[in-house]
Amino acid sequence: MTALKAHEVARFLARPDLSEGIFLAYGPDGGLVRETAQRLIRYLSGEDPAAANVTIFDGPELDAEPGRLITEARSVSLFGGKRIIRVRSAGKALVMPLTELRDDPGGTAIVLEAGNLTPRDALRALVEAARLGRALPCYPDTDETLTNLMRESFNQSGIRIDTDVIPTLRDILGNDREITRRELEKLTLYAAGTKTLTREDVLTLCADNGALAIDAILDATGGGHAEKLEMALNRALAASINPQQLLAMLTSHFAALRRWRVDVDNGKSARAVLDSARPKPHFSRIGQMEQQLRLWSEPALAMAADRLLQATSDTRRKPALSETVLRRTTLALCMMAATH
Repeated sequence: MTALKAHEVARFLARPDLSEGIFLAYGPDGGLVRETAQRLIRYLSGEDPAAANVTIFDGPELDAEPGRLITEARSVSLFGGKRIIRVRSAGKALVMPLTELRDDPGGTAIVLEAGNLTPRDALRALVEAARLGRALPCYPDTDETLTNLMRESFNQSGIRIDTDVIPTLRDILGNDREITRRELEKLTLYAAGTKTLTREDVLTLCADNGALAIDAILDATGGGHAEKLEMALNRALAASINPQQLLAMLTSHFAALRRWRVDVDNGKSARAVLDSARPKPHFSRIGQMEQQLRLWSEPALAMAADRLLQATSDTRRKPALSETVLRRTTLALCMMAATH
């Protein structure tokens, strides 16, 4: 029985221990499921992918006639080459034909793509129990795997990135691997000539104004600008940015201000503190950050941290009120800044 863990899939794809049998890529991240299947097929196709005999089915077309899978797997390739069958949106209708093929696939590799399957799902259970079966779970990227993917992509292309490029990308992108890959390819192509990439480039190409609205919320809240805050909140929420995500970013922003405020209270200038920060705030925001450090004292920042903690707790208990809590909390913090 072979049931791989999610963190083991990348190592498996680099050197699969089977060349025939049933391979099941499954999970909630549809982009990663497709990428996993594609990478596996490229490896199984060998040194001459064009010579491989790859047949593609959509699951629903096999539901009414699942026996077609057996017929296809047992047929002899007219042109030689590795026989590979790829089934998108595979479902439980394939359990019976796969039961017949699992112990004797006849040299054929059957690559299945499916959604999020529970351990008790018949299709997943069959593949995990098969001697010639490998189940490959595909779950959304963590911050660590997403960061590694970005660095690897830029390093392979010889692109030098500013220190705030990856944090900015993490803020903009979701966890769907396909979307991430597409955005990285766009950035890599854009920077192919200069071999450099800046935060401004990322915002211009990928943000759809989302990251710009987030920065505007942070700076309007910290700087006490109520009108700007209202406009920035409206832009961010219209772009479907989650209120809980915005609260998390506000929490990080005020935690950074609090750390920097300690250095200012110990005698360093606000500019010197910001220049030595890692990652360093983007140059376009330095002036506003200096102003915020002048406006907020350590006790006031402690109160802000408590207020954001309570707001985060409130939104987790009552998600339906997330937007209301966000607006109320940011306005209160904005007024605190304006009265200093």
